[in-house]
Amino acid sequence: MGMSEVFATGIQMGESPRWHDGRFWMCDWVAGEVLVFDADANREVVARVGGMPFSIDWLPDGSSRQVADDVWFPNGMVVLGEDTLVLAESHADRLTAWTITESGELVDRRVWADLGPGSAPDGICADAKGAIWYASVPGQRCTRVAAGGEVLETVGADRGCFACMLGGDDGRTLYIVANHYTGGDASDGVVLIQPVAVPRAGRP
Repeated sequence: MGMSEVFATGIQMGESPRWHDGRFWMCDWVAGEVLVFDADANREVVARVGGMPFSIDWLPDGSSRQVADDVWFPNGMVVLGEDTLVLAESHADRLTAWTITESGELVDRRVWADLGPGSAPDGICADAKGAIWYASVPGQRCTRVAAGGEVLETVGADRGCFACMLGGDDGRTLYIVANHYTGGDASDGVVLIQPVAVPRAGRP
């Protein structure tokens, strides 16, 4: 199990990491801030948000509608290729997939990976070999799994891992947002980075 290095500290509750337009973005839920970082970890507050939870992404048109239900604490999601949506169901310890139709509906619901008791997958991201990294708060780790659930790599942390995102100029840096988490309260948020061999893919 690899251990990562610290990229940023001084975050109250880190969530929703993104790599966009050559920079690392994330949310601090308790501070109510959307943060963006340059390569040297200098940060800028680009938006303030009242209330939580909240997340960020970039859409061509910004429209939305409900396309699925009966999911057990839905958390991170990623689109693989052009037509597969994978969702982390934290309370079901699994990654669930659907096929996205041309009209934007979801069909053919299936288990993409059964991760085992207590894995509690949170934020996820995908790489160019079709594997998915998932963050685990109770496991204090991020784990890369293949379809079906085979564990390929694990990166450990000293606190709960809430979400992860592949980024960097070559897409081979795993950014992990991690927080101490006790009694339902998060604190002492950090961003960790870990170099990986397989670059980012999918959306976001």
